[in-house]
Amino acid sequence: MTDPSPGEGVRQRNLARLLRLVHLDGPLSRASLTEATGLNRSTIADLVAELGRVGLVEERAPDPSRRVGRPSPVVAVSPHVVAIAVNPEVDALTLAAVGLDRRIVLRERIDLDHLLTPEETANLVAGRIAQWRAGPLADARILAVGLAVPGLVRAADGLVRNAPHLLWNDAPVRDLVAAATGLPTVVGNDATLGAHAEHLYGAARGIDHVVYLNGGASGIGGGLIVHGMPVAGAGGYAGEFGQNRPGIAAAADRRADGGVLEDEVSRTLLLEAVGLAAADEPTLAEALAASDDPAVAAEVARQRGILSTALANAVNVLNPSVVVLGGFLATLAAMDLDALADAVAAQAMPANMEGLDIRVASLAEDRLLIGAAEAAFEPLLADPARAAG
Repeated sequence: MTDPSPGEGVRQRNLARLLRLVHLDGPLSRASLTEATGLNRSTIADLVAELGRVGLVEERAPDPSRRVGRPSPVVAVSPHVVAIAVNPEVDALTLAAVGLDRRIVLRERIDLDHLLTPEETANLVAGRIAQWRAGPLADARILAVGLAVPGLVRAADGLVRNAPHLLWNDAPVRDLVAAATGLPTVVGNDATLGAHAEHLYGAARGIDHVVYLNGGASGIGGGLIVHGMPVAGAGGYAGEFGQNRPGIAAAADRRADGGVLEDEVSRTLLLEAVGLAAADEPTLAEALAASDDPAVAAEVARQRGILSTALANAVNVLNPSVVVLGGFLATLAAMDLDALADAVAAQAMPANMEGLDIRVASLAEDRLLIGAAEAAFEPLLADPARAAG
């Protein structure tokens, strides 16, 4: 395929700019798009028409509350364009159809009593997509599949180098899912994708320096935003906070000899404390909140103390403006966010704590799915005409 001419290249960039604006910010009037891009009204009208022809946006009636000047049609992404987001875990496979407008159109959690293989994952995803296409997604335009995997994912080709809790090593999950579904597929680390979602739409929106920690069934991962940009590292493996070895002052507080953070701050240990074999995030949070068992309170306090030390280390090294906690870490933090911040401050350098805010992930259970969908949508957002063709 030949490279576009300079004029075609400018048009591609302008199409991408418009589509990304209405994707990130929601429906916008043509007047707002003109102001945001600096393009003239006729160019905006032409670009919107082209995006409409390829089924990516639609125009709606002007906002009736706008009473000054000439009414301007509102441009919104098509509600029929979706990506399939997938999060394989040790206890469940969660799938969702996520719209280009960020709506969770469908969601399903498949509870498991065994560890998924990469091949089984691909077959389950293909099976659900086929069912959804024959039913609730009959009118949808499914563009791609995005997987948020709890493990090391090589950025260059999506190879899952190591998902230790799933026992996946050098697993070609991207290729397996693409072959089973017939759809373009992207794979990323779950916490990295969660950090990206929270930065775009959630608790870290508009923040340039962010540390994100995700607590899931497979352990603890993380993501970094520096100068407003995701930091993946040389191979795509940055952010593995769960593999750090926390300092634990009291030997009685240690549960794993020489264990890493995710051995000590653990969803499994919380489930055991409240007597649950498995649970989704809201169910675990409700069980912890409802318990009056001193042993449960002690386990929560132990884990919060170790988490505060890990966060202090991250704050000292990275000097973020915001720390965002997702998954069961959000549950632990939300029990007393101010007290957790005080515990972090007691162990961090005072200058690094200035202006620091510790927040829970505002996208809650949607964060990994939205992050996976964003990765799936990226080729379309970068070049709408080519990706939609």
